Amino acid sequence: MTFDEKRLAALREKYGNDKAGEIFDPKFAKVGEKIFSNGTRAAPYAGVPTFVSAPYRQVDQRNPDVSDLDVAIVGVPMDLGVTNRPGSRFGPRALRAIDRIGPYNHVLECAPVFDLKVADIGDVPFSSRYRLEMSHDDIEAYHTKLVSQGVLPLSVGGDHSITHPIMKAIAKKHGPVGMIHIDAHCDTGGAFDQTKFHHGGPFRNAVLDGVLDPVRTIQIGIRGPAEYLWEFSYESGMTVIHAEEINGLGIAAIIEKAKAVIGDGPTYLSFDIDSLDPSVAPGTGTPEVGGLTSREALELIRGFKGVNLVGGDVVEVAPQYDANHNTAHVGAQILFEILSLMVYSPAIKGH
Repeated sequence: MTFDEKRLAALREKYGNDKAGEIFDPKFAKVGEKIFSNGTRAAPYAGVPTFVSAPYRQVDQRNPDVSDLDVAIVGVPMDLGVTNRPGSRFGPRALRAIDRIGPYNHVLECAPVFDLKVADIGDVPFSSRYRLEMSHDDIEAYHTKLVSQGVLPLSVGGDHSITHPIMKAIAKKHGPVGMIHIDAHCDTGGAFDQTKFHHGGPFRNAVLDGVLDPVRTIQIGIRGPAEYLWEFSYESGMTVIHAEEINGLGIAAIIEKAKAVIGDGPTYLSFDIDSLDPSVAPGTGTPEVGGLTSREALELIRGFKGVNLVGGDVVEVAPQYDANHNTAHVGAQILFEILSLMVYSPAIKGH
């Protein structure tokens, strides 16, 4: 088809004198009405940085009032549980500093910051920057206060040991949860160096505490030299999909497998940034070659639209190992995708 003068004239008539922010397609106009104001939208480089540009809510740390929210995004800057490179305590700040994430998710067809009552409520208050077990108690106590108000917590670590106390808080309301776990490591190892509380063992601890249902748990992207540490995953009944299996199975088949495993019960989504290949996300504590690309990770997560999510997290971003900020950038995008899934979660108040 050639681009003739008649067609050009029609385009000029419709678009040549359009007003700022004017959108004609009803589907896109509905989105634009949420985002644009007086012909413009908020500049991504202006204002105080927050997670995915969500509104900031200053709360009383001892008694946070979030009862009017659907989702509370909370930083958990603690990395006392790492076995290798430290630094994920800087993850929340790094993700907040990434601009231009969203506001529209064209695949999931939502603008989550506008479609949900959501706020960045700051960070978990810690009693000590030195004591790991005390930090876990602080994480559990703070998340319990959020969950008890009917809010879905979306947390940004920090190392992966934070997920165990978060699950303990969620289980007080929802009972044992299922889990979609995207990671290079199963994180079901046992105690060593005189403690079981480290980032290599949160999900063994969660199962033994009765807050994670292993039969409703799927772990995706597993690889590397630590397979001998993950026998608990298999014996407890978890489904494990190694990174080497992904090309053969295909992302669509993995999504369907995951949905069959978790069913329609309350489910937690935990995303460790080291699930991605180090070429994509080098800024992490335990990088493993052979991981997911960012496009594969996005396709995977987006496939869980409609899952009964009751919480989620993005963990293990250690920005100082990535001079180009790519790791924080993809981490912020993953956070946005999980928030987008929450738009469709049956757990959201009013659904």
